[in-house]
Amino acid sequence: SLAELGGEVIAIDKDESLVELIKDQVAQAVCADATDEKTQRALGIPEVDAAVVAIGSMDQSTITTIVLRRIGVSRIIARALSDAHAHVLDEVGASRVIRIEEQMGQQVARLLIAPHILERTTFAPGHSLVEVRAPRRIIGKTIRQARLREDHHINLVAIQRRRPALDDQGRSTLSLTTDVVPSADDSIKESDVLILAGADSALEDFLGGE
Repeated sequence: SLAELGGEVIAIDKDESLVELIKDQVAQAVCADATDEKTQRALGIPEVDAAVVAIGSMDQSTITTIVLRRIGVSRIIARALSDAHAHVLDEVGASRVIRIEEQMGQQVARLLIAPHILERTTFAPGHSLVEVRAPRRIIGKTIRQARLREDHHINLVAIQRRRPALDDQGRSTLSLTTDVVPSADDSIKESDVLILAGADSALEDFLGGE
């Protein structure tokens, strides 16, 4: 994903089959031991902007993070396998520690509890950006009348809306548009998808009153 977004990625793994699998998608793929300082220096790792440590072994992950810090990599994002591992990674100098399994578990739980939420992104502890279908009780109201900020303490960031359009062959179709600066006098339609931001508790209270 980082390479697809334009990043110049050096991928390192001891498993040659994994290196072969990724080699055509990144700038450089190397079969090597990331815990070895000489190897990291030879590959030019001290010059990178950031390093991601996603090794599935607590010992190797921790050693790799220590080596990265020692050779001067300033930004290190490391995957933790447990709370203890997260604490160790933080102590040895990881810039940010991520618990993938925990985060995915929370995401799946939220999806099951709130299936009306199409997408959720956490941007700060206890605060999210969510995509939801317009609740029935505000359909037909203007954004001003919905009083999302005043009564519910949430912000409407954008509205996704399907509009009639013609394709290259002149056939009638629907195109998805996103209005990132909706007017207070815009009416909310049944097919609208609202992008809302706010505290999780405020979002849940608002959406729970469907």
